[in-house]
Amino acid sequence: MRYRFVASDTHGQEIRGILEADSELHLRALLREKKLILITAGRPAKHRSRMRISDTELSLMTRQLAIMVASSMPLDEALYAVAQQSEKPAVARVVQQLREIVVSGLSFEQALARFPHIFGRFYCVMVAAGEASGHLNVVLLRLAQYIEKRQSMKNKLMQALLYPVVLALVTIGVVTILLTSVVPQVMSQFIQMKVELPWTTRLLLIICNAIRDFSVPALAVLIGGLMTFSWSLRKPENLLRIHGMMLRIPITGRLVRELNAARYAKTLCILTTSSVPLLESMRIAAKVLTNSYARQQMTAACEQVYEGKSLHQALYATRLFSPMINHMIASGERSGELNQMLEHAVNLQDEILNLRLTLSLSIFEQVLIIVMASVVLFIIMSILQPILQLNSMVG
Repeated sequence: MRYRFVASDTHGQEIRGILEADSELHLRALLREKKLILITAGRPAKHRSRMRISDTELSLMTRQLAIMVASSMPLDEALYAVAQQSEKPAVARVVQQLREIVVSGLSFEQALARFPHIFGRFYCVMVAAGEASGHLNVVLLRLAQYIEKRQSMKNKLMQALLYPVVLALVTIGVVTILLTSVVPQVMSQFIQMKVELPWTTRLLLIICNAIRDFSVPALAVLIGGLMTFSWSLRKPENLLRIHGMMLRIPITGRLVRELNAARYAKTLCILTTSSVPLLESMRIAAKVLTNSYARQQMTAACEQVYEGKSLHQALYATRLFSPMINHMIASGERSGELNQMLEHAVNLQDEILNLRLTLSLSIFEQVLIIVMASVVLFIIMSILQPILQLNSMVG
């Protein structure tokens, strides 16, 4: 069991921490071996492993910790300072608990592993590599930069999608109001006057009646279909099949492929430059991918490297990276400068991703505008045509 304790050292300084012990008597004996005198001991510590913090808070905490460790401050004091400086109570609690675990005698990587929902496998392995190499501050700084770039990419994607989404919602709302309120009233007047309606107006009338009569059943079927589809995705084989199909879609598939390739290359570069073995780096980098089919391909590439294939040959077989990236990795393997070439490949992959993202969103916006304008134009023309016919008859 883990006991939370407060003890005093030979100089009378108060020490707080957590220790594994069978009982309070055993805890007292363990502290005596460390030349500490037990003051109080609490119940077995329960860590809030389900606690979550945002990427922004995580990157800030990591950067602060990197700066303090770089200034030769002991890790427990650095953690204490970060906890005191944090404006978010959740972050302060997590860092304080990390400090207590470290003070109890465990490594920083072991302390981070107690919070898997905050610090993933990638974060823990990076910290373990930094502790083993004695360059923890450098590794923490790289982690902070990685988290910040990931958050920046998310924000850029959200900002780029904001305009098309708002435009689509507004247009759907306007079209819905027209079809359910305006068009039926106008059509009823034409029907009472027994005006011969053109085919566009008749088609619009059919659409309005279908929305009036079948909107609720159609909505129920749609919700049921989405729930069934979501339930089917819980099976790994179905999720793998759907994700594989996503990569084959002409425009969005290439974008998804570039997103996963950029994440894999960036993670692999950070791990290898932090002295993590290549195979372990490939395994961890594969786990950070969001597409399960791409994750399976990268896991297979790791197995091929384990069996003796070169890295660029294994990555080429996945068909996820561009020929230029594969060529750069092959050049790095031949020259013995794989880490440097991976960094260049990451920069190139980021540029390719930004260009692909900008182009895809631009095409999506233009197509959306054309489709929505066509729908509104069809509704207006379907209403105006009978009015113009009526005016010509009156004239």
